[in-house]
Parts: sequence; structure tokens; C-alpha cells
Amino acid sequence: MVSSGVEKSLLAGDRRERITPLLLFSCMVAASGGLLFGYEHGVSGGVISMESFLKEFYPGVYEEMKEDGKTNNYCKFNSQLLTLFTSSLYISGLFASLFASHATTRFGRRFSMRVGGVFVFAGAIIGGAAINFYMLIFSRILLGFGVGFTNQSISLYLSEMAPAKYRGAIFNFHDICLTGAILSANLVNYGSQKIPAGWGWRISLGVAALPAAFLAVGSLFIPETPTSLIQRGFDVHQVSRLLQRIRGTADVGEELDQLIVAATDAPTSVTTGLRPLRRITGRKYRPQLVMSLALPIFQQLVGINMVGFYAPVMFRTVGMKESASLLSAVVMRVTATATNLVATPLVDMVGRRVFFLVGGLELFLSLVAAGGVMAAKLGDHGNMSGEYARVLLALFCLFISGFAWSWGPLPMLVTSEIVPLEIRSAGRSIGVAAGFLFTAMMAQGMLFILCHLKWGIFFFFGGWVFVMTLFVFFFLPETKGLKLEEMERVWKGHWYWKRFVEEEEEEEFAGMIKGRS
Repeated sequence: MVSSGVEKSLLAGDRRERITPLLLFSCMVAASGGLLFGYEHGVSGGVISMESFLKEFYPGVYEEMKEDGKTNNYCKFNSQLLTLFTSSLYISGLFASLFASHATTRFGRRFSMRVGGVFVFAGAIIGGAAINFYMLIFSRILLGFGVGFTNQSISLYLSEMAPAKYRGAIFNFHDICLTGAILSANLVNYGSQKIPAGWGWRISLGVAALPAAFLAVGSLFIPETPTSLIQRGFDVHQVSRLLQRIRGTADVGEELDQLIVAATDAPTSVTTGLRPLRRITGRKYRPQLVMSLALPIFQQLVGINMVGFYAPVMFRTVGMKESASLLSAVVMRVTATATNLVATPLVDMVGRRVFFLVGGLELFLSLVAAGGVMAAKLGDHGNMSGEYARVLLALFCLFISGFAWSWGPLPMLVTSEIVPLEIRSAGRSIGVAAGFLFTAMMAQGMLFILCHLKWGIFFFFGGWVFVMTLFVFFFLPETKGLKLEEMERVWKGHWYWKRFVEEEEEEEFAGMIKGRS
């Protein structure tokens, strides 16, 4: 852990910084990228539960859903082609995030935001106009490329623009945008499914073009991060003036010096191409690599795909009608958005670890309880009574609130702030790619797992929540209040990770002595 003296010194320096209008506007535009990912995240489950959409593209699934007495409750929606509608976006995003690493470093964070916005805009228009399955999947691939670029670049932009003492709150605004977009998607789904002609799903898919256009245009009016400008060789005096405008003070010499030193240690030739991906595998960066992989992977093993993507499907499984299942998903997203708003001012005061641990306990209890209700009250055929369906909805709301202030926003925040400049873009790309890979796996396999594990799926994810909460307790140090350039201190003071950092430094020092002799 960081010593209290060092932490107080850093926080005292941060008091010179404040939230300026330029900083607020820039971070709001960048954080709006969460609208893109959140809307696509939320719209999928609702669309695939709409009867008009299923009749158009998945008639076999529609027929099985209607045969209530013959098909197992847990297997009504078990179709690999149906889950491909969701997973194709994340498979595409996985590959896009790897390309985004080079583009974000070479051309800047704003460039990747614009590219992502254009891809999402095109995908939304094509999806809303789709007339066959191939056109539908092509639109999902374009959407995946878009969110791959935006997820990689926005996290870098926010971490580099935000003052240390406000970084958690600013990142949480991104998650508010994300959960708000999921809520909007649920509301759009709820309204569009009521259109008698049956083409409401086109509105659901096409509305994604609006936030995409906002991000693409908005990124033209915000500055590039000072870190990116220095890294790409811009004039130091120009960067200093920009930094003064962002921080609202002329006293930016210390921060500017830290950025210059970091950029000198990590020239563009080292941070582009495949070299950062090779460099991050070195022993010195073992803590950052493990966290960049583990946190996004664990985020998907919480079970959020089951409750997030497929909440309307889950409620159809227990016997709710189409409209009621979509309305229940809206209630869950209202809960998530409210929780985000509560957590925003607290994450920089309380710290990341506390929210991870408390949220983990909340997730574990809600999953175990939901599994017990499903095991006791829902058989292979027939419906669950309305009373127990409402209990299940309450447990899902408890689950989603725990996720909204822990494993929802924090993996992106932590993996963005712990990685040094020389491997920052590569580290973030690895995190985004790992998240997309496991999101795709979970999205593609979720309904298959539900069909075979039935109510046991809740205990499956509950076991993973228990494991990952222990992982955070033992291996994740607290990072609140620290500048990005000071983040290496948390590893040197950690009981386990310090052996990797100290041994690497000793080897580098021995090599320097040997070279001089």
C-alpha cells in the first residue's frame, strides 16, 4: 500500500486542480461513448424477445416459444443462431480493439472516438433497415467495430484528462451514460413492441445512430489529451497552455514534467505496433497484465449477461407476457441508474476496493437467493406464480444494483489508471479484447447453459463471484487519489506484487552496472 505521507502529499498537490468548463465538457462528450455500448448492450435482449422480430428472422424459435406445453421452460430460446445476433457484435469488437491500440496511439484518442462513432452510425442504419439475416449480422459486425474503437479510446481519454482526486467520479459518469442508455433501450423496446404493424424492432435497432452521431461530431470540438500530444511530439509550450486551460491553474509545471518524463521513457516508436504488446508481458508489468486480463474476464463471470442481455428472455421463461417482461427489464435499469448516481460521489472517497467487496457480497447473496427461488418454484413446464415472479424481479434488482457500483464501472476504471504510458494503449486494448472475448462467449453460450444447468446457472455464477471477491481482497491494491504517473507505488508496496517489480528493477540495475564495467 502507499504510505499515508505520500498519499497526503499527492492529494495536497491535487487541491490546485479543479473541474473547469473545458474539462467538464470534454469528459462529458467522451463519456457519452457509454451511450453507444450501453444501448447496444440493452437493446439486444429485448429485441430477441419480440415476437415480430422472431417471426421475421428466427421462425423456428418463435414456434418453440409458442408451444408452451412441449418445450422445456429453460430451453425455449436455446438457439445458436439467435445468440449469434448478440455475440457477433462482441466478436467483432474483440478484433477492432486490437487495431484500435495502434490507431489510438498513432493518431490520438479523439481519432478513435470518431472512427467508432462512424462505424456505430452505419451499423445502426443497416440494422434498422435489415431485410434478411445476413444484413442483420453485417450490421452487428459494424457495431462491434465501433464499440471496439470507442471502448479502447474513451477509457484512455478519461483517465488522462481527469484530475487524480476526481478520476473515479468522472469514470462513473461514463457508467451512468452506459446504464442510462440501457434503460433507454429498454424503454424503446417496451414502446416499439406495441406498434401493431410489427416493425417496431427497426426503431429499436436504428435509434443507436443518434448517440453515435453525437460522439462523432462532439469529438471534433474537444481537445486531445496532453499525454497524447506529448507522446506524438507536439510543442511543449502548446501542451502547457492546454494543460492550464484544462486544470484551471497556471501551476501545471509538476504535472507537465511528469508527462514529459513518461513520454521520454515511452517514445512513440516503443508504444506503437506490436512492441507494447510484447513489452507488457515482461515481469516488471506482471501486475498490470494480470489485472488487465482478470478484471474484464471476471466482470463477465458475474452473470451480468444472464441478467443484463437476457432479462426479458428470463422473464419470458418464468411465464411473463411480452410487454410485462420488457417492463420488468425497465425496472431493473432504473435501479441500476439510481445506484450509479449514488456511487458517483463516493468512489473517490471510499475507494475502489470497498465497492468491489461490498458489491461482491451483494451479488453473491442475490444470485444464491434467485437460484433457490427458481429451483423451488419453476419446473420444466408451466409458469411461475406472479408472487414469486415479483420476488425474482426484486432479487434481480438487488443483483443489478450490486453490479452497478462494483463490477460494472470499476474494472474499466482500474485497468485504465494502473498502466504506465509506455504500455497504456496496449494494456487497455488487452483489457477490452479480454472483455469482448468473454462477453461473446457468455452471450453465445448463455441460453445453452441456461437450458442445461437450469436454475443451477445462478449457483454457477455465484461461485465465480465468491472467487473473484477473494481475488480482489488479496491481490488488488487501493488506487484512489493517485496520479497516473505515481501508480507504480501501489505495486511496490503490495505484499505479493512487489516481488515482481523489485526483482525486475534489481535486474535492470545489475545490467547497467555490468554494461558500465
